[in-house]
Amino acid sequence: MANPGGSTVCNGKLHNHKKQSNGLQSRNCTKNGIVKEAQQNGRTHFYDKLIVESFEEAPLHVMVFTYMGYGIGTLFGYLRDFMRNWGIEKCNAAVERKEQRDFVPLYQDFENFYTRNLYMRIRDNWNRPICSAPGPLFDVMERVSDDYNWTFRFTGRVIKDVINMGSYNFLGLAAKYDESMRTIKDVLEVYGTGVASTRREMGTLDKHKELEDLVAKFLNVEAAMVFGMGFATNSMNIPALVGKGCLILSDELNHTSLVLGARLSGATIRIFKHNNTQSLEKLLRDAVIYGQPRTRRAWKKILILVEGVYSMEGSIVHLPQIIALKKKYKAYLYIDEAHSIGAVGPTGRGVTEFFGLDPHEVDVLMGTFTKSFGAAGGYIAGRKDLVDYLRVHSHSAVYASSMSPPIAEQIIRSLKHLMGMDGTTQGLQRVRQLAKNTRYFRQRLQEMGFIIYGNENSPVVPLLLYMPGKVAAFARHMLEKKIGVVVVGFPATPLAEARARFCVSAAHTREMLDTVLEALDEMGDLLQLKYSRHKKSARPELYDETSFELED
Repeated sequence: MANPGGSTVCNGKLHNHKKQSNGLQSRNCTKNGIVKEAQQNGRTHFYDKLIVESFEEAPLHVMVFTYMGYGIGTLFGYLRDFMRNWGIEKCNAAVERKEQRDFVPLYQDFENFYTRNLYMRIRDNWNRPICSAPGPLFDVMERVSDDYNWTFRFTGRVIKDVINMGSYNFLGLAAKYDESMRTIKDVLEVYGTGVASTRREMGTLDKHKELEDLVAKFLNVEAAMVFGMGFATNSMNIPALVGKGCLILSDELNHTSLVLGARLSGATIRIFKHNNTQSLEKLLRDAVIYGQPRTRRAWKKILILVEGVYSMEGSIVHLPQIIALKKKYKAYLYIDEAHSIGAVGPTGRGVTEFFGLDPHEVDVLMGTFTKSFGAAGGYIAGRKDLVDYLRVHSHSAVYASSMSPPIAEQIIRSLKHLMGMDGTTQGLQRVRQLAKNTRYFRQRLQEMGFIIYGNENSPVVPLLLYMPGKVAAFARHMLEKKIGVVVVGFPATPLAEARARFCVSAAHTREMLDTVLEALDEMGDLLQLKYSRHKKSARPELYDETSFELED
């Protein structure tokens, strides 16, 4: 957010531009008066992109009413459980059979309390089935419930032309068939729908090799390997890279696939505060000084796990500082670019391009094809020896089925579109249109007085709702206005930070965005959602930043 004095609010702190003695313009991150400079090849590297992010705190009364709402819901939940136990109210939840009363229970009453008494009341806002391509407009199948959301039945009515603000269709490439997709149809006719084998057996096709070469060229790295499932790309490859005796340093808001992969690896896991580089440095310093617990031996490997764009926060990784720390403490860096590849950077090449950094500075580049490319699957890219190692040791390569040939062709088509290899500049225009739509949508929401999270360049836009009752009312009212939104609450977010998550697309026209913004303005007044006081503040931090230095 611009400051009249020529400074920038970055994570709630003021960032100043200062002239250097050599006449070059410096753009450094300043926190509490301390300048952070990224180190590159022994020299100070000044990156051109300011990390402009916002995490505004909610007013005190909003937090009080939010916790009161959960408290009242909990009290009524216990009351309803009491009525169910005594047969006053019918219990629709799963229960133990009488014959199995003495067995180890399959269903824990306390563990299912939240699902049974709170989630069920607003369950109609999730899992809504659509019956069209997930373009900027889609069709939703209407459904109703006769038993308070325990079951649903379809009415047979289709809600036409709902504005899609929830799908990860960042570049608008997930669309219904047109003539530009003829190559996909041709591949389907030649190869069929599936491979029926793993990559290590008879599942490697020439299309897979073509795709991997194209991904490596697009990312400007030595080699790449593709997988049939994005989630498994993380969860099945991290265990192949680290194991017992290794240390994983993971951002506290990393995706579940990264968390699962870290747990499956058997490595020791330590968590650092979200995008907090001085929290990360403290863990790195302790790891180098003290080594492994009990034995105090040096760690075999130290792997830093981060995301490019965080899907629930809309924030962008502070990559220059993290790379500086990685070099300083001789660690490895693994970046999940599921939401940033294709959507961030001047030509859509992700956060390394966004910050103007060399992709070779990152040890493991991971991404998925499910968002910007309108397909499925994922990739691991980097040095050739890394990729060759994964071809042999990756669980996905050994046990999982190969990527479907038509899916591979869709990704090839999308990459060529982005790289201009189709003889047009339409791919580049899509990236620029996405950036334009993102800035417009975020700016208008801020002007209206909503609290939104994340980086000003992130197409993932979380709008804070806080109260559980408002989460349900917001989603229902927006669908009535033929706008499809995704609402998210606990446990996917902190208990008191329920939100609506908008995904901006290059396929959205200005008229569509204005229609959504007009509806949001009305909903903001109706539900009293305009909590912003335009005072940006950072998330609470554990450590004193004055002790933080990146210089050797």
